[in-house]
Amino acid sequence: MSPENGPSRRNHWEDVYRRRPEEALSWFQACPQVSLELLENLGIGKTDSVIDIGGGASRLVDHLLERGFSRVTVLDIAESGLEAARVRLGSPVAGRVRWIEADVTEWSPDARYRVWHDRAVFHFLTAPADQDAYLRNLEAALLPGADVLIATFGPEGPERCSGLPVLRYSSESLARRMGPRFRIRDCREEEHQTPSGSLQRFQYSVFHYDPGSFSTLTGGST
Repeated sequence: MSPENGPSRRNHWEDVYRRRPEEALSWFQACPQVSLELLENLGIGKTDSVIDIGGGASRLVDHLLERGFSRVTVLDIAESGLEAARVRLGSPVAGRVRWIEADVTEWSPDARYRVWHDRAVFHFLTAPADQDAYLRNLEAALLPGADVLIATFGPEGPERCSGLPVLRYSSESLARRMGPRFRIRDCREEEHQTPSGSLQRFQYSVFHYDPGSFSTLTGGST
């Protein structure tokens, strides 16, 4: 299935979720510790709006709710992934979350967010047109002064995942792709152990969004 084609991409991820339980998926984390630490460092308020891109069955939403965040949105291309999260949370907890089934490259945001979180979606977008669409929708969904956390495979990470090719980034190369309106403010590396026992090297980059800024890249790199 081609990752560049919307329907094929959706079918691919629906199949991934249907073939394996949540705990067997390569990206599974019982506790997304690095994401939570980086989000905590931002000093965001409990009523600030947070969107998790490609959240699917991820447990980030569980931990955000446990910490008292009240405006959480989860977007994923696969309805089966979202349903797994809703079932896990149960009613009425799942009702406190806004769930969006959409391909982020085709999505039309109808709200703006203080925080954008993406662990392992952007690196699957290997076509420049898909990357451009992602970045357009990212900016359309952000409040001025928002923060963006994007985690991808790092330079020494895998070249493929879940049967698809990926692009690997350092914080600096990701910042260049993001453009001058995104100023890097934090970065982190992680060695993620998959349920099968293999290691995947991730980089996490946090950006501050300033739509009026065209400053050059500053900050560290991974």
